[in-house]
Amino acid sequence: MRESGILMPIFSLPSNYGIGTFSKEAMKFVDQLSLAGQQYWQVLPLGPTSYGDSPYQSLSSFAGNPYFIDLDTLHEEGMLTKEELPTLTKDSDNRNIDYELLYKTRYHILRKAYARFDAKQEAFQRFKIENEYWLEGYSNFMAIKNYYNDQDLYKWDKKVLAKETDALEHVLKECKSNIGFYEFIQFEFMEQWDKLHSYAKSKGIQIIGDIPIYVALDSADSWNWPKLFQFDADLKPTAVAGCPPDPFAITGQLWGNPLYNWEYHNATNYEWWVKRIQHSFKLYDVVRIDHFRGFDEYYSVPFGAKTAEHGTWEAGPGMDLFNTLNSQLGTLNIIAEDLGFLTDTVIKLLQDSKYPGMKILQFAFDSREESDYIPHAYNNNCVVYTGTHDNDTILGWFHSINQEDRKFALAYLGDVDKSNPDLHWDFIRLAMGSVANTAIIPIQDYLGLGSEARINTPSTMGDNWKWRLLSNEFTPAVISKIRRFTKTYGRIKKNPVVEV
Repeated sequence: MRESGILMPIFSLPSNYGIGTFSKEAMKFVDQLSLAGQQYWQVLPLGPTSYGDSPYQSLSSFAGNPYFIDLDTLHEEGMLTKEELPTLTKDSDNRNIDYELLYKTRYHILRKAYARFDAKQEAFQRFKIENEYWLEGYSNFMAIKNYYNDQDLYKWDKKVLAKETDALEHVLKECKSNIGFYEFIQFEFMEQWDKLHSYAKSKGIQIIGDIPIYVALDSADSWNWPKLFQFDADLKPTAVAGCPPDPFAITGQLWGNPLYNWEYHNATNYEWWVKRIQHSFKLYDVVRIDHFRGFDEYYSVPFGAKTAEHGTWEAGPGMDLFNTLNSQLGTLNIIAEDLGFLTDTVIKLLQDSKYPGMKILQFAFDSREESDYIPHAYNNNCVVYTGTHDNDTILGWFHSINQEDRKFALAYLGDVDKSNPDLHWDFIRLAMGSVANTAIIPIQDYLGLGSEARINTPSTMGDNWKWRLLSNEFTPAVISKIRRFTKTYGRIKKNPVVEV
């Protein structure tokens, strides 16, 4: 089956409150996807973010980002007054998210809502029971983190870090009301997300979610389940994740995430992974797993190293993990992020799993050698993208590559004019017309935006995860053109929709 969709993070939705939320604008975007004949909306990880604001460095593998809770819904439900809703001045920047402002103000507003929360207690208690595996530990972690002025967990009192009974009970007693607050915001997050997800399903739109392979070092996962990771007796990592040196990063990439203790996971029959994937499929219809090659081999860097130059490759769980997931959860609709250098064993793992891999058009046009990402080399079982959240936009990329690669790309497109204002549509046509079962196009590429609309530049901090769609920027004319492309290349959604 040939299908297509659009990649846009939740935080990139338009809103009146500084960041995209589960709002009427989200419902409107679902309607627009349906009108455009799409089947998928791909989002980035929904977890709560910390320093650096990256959704791939989350405070929890299970919890949701409180920033995505729609304040208008809380107002409609009587938990916020109109006067308490934040107001944006005419000078406010609707294009870029101000995370510092959100951090200073959003929790204060949500605490006001929590003080008036009493109408849905039965549903709240049911939610707490259904999510007992992770909710209590996450809420305790966040409340204690607040108690220690939001410092990372390795700056907490050592007795609390080690969960010594007397010390932990004392702090939890001090944090009791705050623990309830964090349970409340997770309840509100899930209730609002479930409504949006159900609405998408009613319109024939499936949600593609995204989960990082690793957890953050400063996370509820690290504190609550230390045996899952390569930690010493003081709960400090003995090795961390990264990537080896290559032409793009001469000293490698030092990610700093704790590495898994795969022997322990195997001994527990991968219980944590089963629960994590099961939880993910409550949130999403399809799950993209980041850094798939790490399940075959992972790069291990000694903790404390300043660069990733002296790491080693270690064996991952391979198909043993995925066989366990399949036996306990059934056939799973997973996309494997298989980008980068792939060894024969990684390729075999992908083949054995039968998961579709990813093809990125921006990686296709190397004039020096033929690439696996060139469309004529695809098979059906893959998902093609013009680019992802880690890439420049297609136009930004095209204008930044060297002359020979640009000539090659133009020739492959059919000797099109490089000054053509619709050049982005030529690349979209290439993806949509390929044999890949699924084509996913970032919203920025459909709008023909340049590098200013880039979501993330890897290995940089301070200017990422900020870009937002402006209200009414996704116009009927663009939607109509997407629908025509989708129909032309046999990817149109089969259920009837109203023509734009």
